Amino acid sequence: MLNVVILWHMHQPLYVDPSTNTALMPWARLHAAKGYFDMIHALRAVEGARATFNFTPVLIRQIQGLARREVRDVWYDWSRKPAADLTESEQTSILLHFFNANWDNLIRPHPRYWQLLQLRGPRASRGEIERDRHRFSKQDLLDLQVWFNLAWCGFTAESMFPEIRELKLKGARFTEDEKCAVLDAHDRILARVLEDYREAEAAGIIETTTTPYYHPILPLLIDTDLARRCMPARTLPRRFQAPDDAREQVALAIRQHEQTFGRRPTAMWPAEGSVSPEIIPILRDAGIRLFFTDEGNLFRSLAADGRPPHHRDELFHPWICSHDGAEAAALFRERSLSDFIGFNAARNPPDSAARHLIVHLERIAEATRGEDAVATLVLDGENAWESFPDGGRRFLRVFYEGLVQSKILAPELPTRFLDAHPPSRRITRLHTGSWIQSDFDIWIGDEEENRAWELLGNARAFFESHAPAAPIDVAARAKESLLAAEGSDWFWWFGPDFQTGLDFLFDELFRKHLAAVYAVLGAAPPAELGQPVRKGRPALVYTRPSTLISPNVNGYVLSFFEYFGAGHFDTALQSGAMYQANRLTQGIWFGNDASQLYIRIDLSEINDVTLEIEFVDPRPATIQIPVAPGLKATTVVRVHPDGSPETIPARIAIADVLEIATPLASLGLCPGDSAPFCVRLLRGDIVLERHPAEGSLDCPILPEEAVWQDWFV
Repeated sequence: MLNVVILWHMHQPLYVDPSTNTALMPWARLHAAKGYFDMIHALRAVEGARATFNFTPVLIRQIQGLARREVRDVWYDWSRKPAADLTESEQTSILLHFFNANWDNLIRPHPRYWQLLQLRGPRASRGEIERDRHRFSKQDLLDLQVWFNLAWCGFTAESMFPEIRELKLKGARFTEDEKCAVLDAHDRILARVLEDYREAEAAGIIETTTTPYYHPILPLLIDTDLARRCMPARTLPRRFQAPDDAREQVALAIRQHEQTFGRRPTAMWPAEGSVSPEIIPILRDAGIRLFFTDEGNLFRSLAADGRPPHHRDELFHPWICSHDGAEAAALFRERSLSDFIGFNAARNPPDSAARHLIVHLERIAEATRGEDAVATLVLDGENAWESFPDGGRRFLRVFYEGLVQSKILAPELPTRFLDAHPPSRRITRLHTGSWIQSDFDIWIGDEEENRAWELLGNARAFFESHAPAAPIDVAARAKESLLAAEGSDWFWWFGPDFQTGLDFLFDELFRKHLAAVYAVLGAAPPAELGQPVRKGRPALVYTRPSTLISPNVNGYVLSFFEYFGAGHFDTALQSGAMYQANRLTQGIWFGNDASQLYIRIDLSEINDVTLEIEFVDPRPATIQIPVAPGLKATTVVRVHPDGSPETIPARIAIADVLEIATPLASLGLCPGDSAPFCVRLLRGDIVLERHPAEGSLDCPILPEEAVWQDWFV
């Protein structure tokens, strides 16, 4: 019998501006109305199903603050305001932001919502929206206010609130009262969703676990020099050491969790699965007996102990980790099946996807030996469901039913499992690293990340020197801001790993938390906190791929996450205004999965031109694509340096954008290779454009383990 422990990780960054107590983004509320509400009721719908839910304290804090109206939600205010009373700035904001949803599953199925997106334009800029705002009537704006909030109501909201289902069927020409009904449903969900989890835990159906309060990377908080163990060649910032803060982050999380769910947690998912030997005494002293992290950290730990695993079976058992006289149990995440749920389950029929998981878990059951056999699945519990047409309802039901009905699988809760099966395997040298490539590259080691750590160190030094003389309540408020600035979410967006239109927001919130440390203690914040940490980019600006991608090659970009982590080149940043005004190519996106290279070209118009993708050294070749509206093809011509053509397999689709997927093998590429390339547009023999104007875009071919995009909002 194989025990199956499933941990769904629920996390949203702290979007609340500390100076105004305002949530600048709506994702805690919207994910509550869809993901969090759906997940607990999908589980309860299957008798005998069991799962674990890891709620980060900063998420709980936001849900509670929004439910109690202690935190203002800007997007909620834009939604509540009568459409006729919206200012021009507010109209622009909702036209810019209220299509932030999975287009394929949350917008396209609803004709009126899809019509409004087409009226605005799928890729409209703020300037274009401001220019064309007059085209939207008051009814258009009201329908958009309703649909944005209505689309984020999941299948449980439809079942429990009949008005939600009725309004989705009505589809258009909503009234202000109907809009208020949708927002009232959001309010009711916010008020009850955590209580639903509390009741399920009291009934023994689920177990809840926690994460250090502000989602810090515990090993780096203890000592940033610990990163040298897994990143020996990287340049690190001036040393930051705050082990007492690490203890406080854990203690605050436990206290809040007990207040919310009525029991002290005994298990923890450290932020980003980040572990080191030094966290073990901290967890033990706080009453945490079990932590979760990734399988990569297990195998590296065994190698460090001089015991390379002889069989993957090592993964499917509990372990005890020891350091400095302290012990804690560990369950290690099975990566491939966890990632299948997060990335690929939605690409398949739900019954087939669920059966795929059950079959592979049963194979693990047949291959493992021992009563303590356990497969641990850990993944994001909220974002994946937007990719399912039904919000994941059918997949979750069939998956849970498969676990319950299997004769050799047993869904189990982690603490109950440990009570029955104390670990007999021991790790004495726990690897230092996160669940992402078993290191801390995302959060430290690049120029921007290092500068942020040094700003944090300066603020902490100021706090230590000034807090003792301050009144207790004042020092506590300053410490709260300092702890908030220690969260990992700010560092995620520093450095070259990830870029988004919201970089500036996370940068600003980070610096506001630091500035508050000084201001609360009666000092003027340093001038350097008025300057962004993120720096301007050089003339040739592009982002290299940071994770595997597997977009749906159909000529449409229906979700931001299709190319999340892809390389990106914005052609507008390489030359002067006249060339920009006439440019056909707007942007280039690129990356790979285990077998395919993907390139997407955003064109301002599709007309009679030929696109050439030229791969330069070390494997020179040119791919030629005749650009025509609606083109779909399954082969492409590859021209070798000697001019000889070769037809190779490919998937090509042209609609809103041009997309091509080509087997890596057909291009002679393997993981670890680099595929530098440039893009040309020709009409006849005349080259109209080349991107970049000089040089090439470097596309590293990433290995299969380079996957982590499912853990962002």
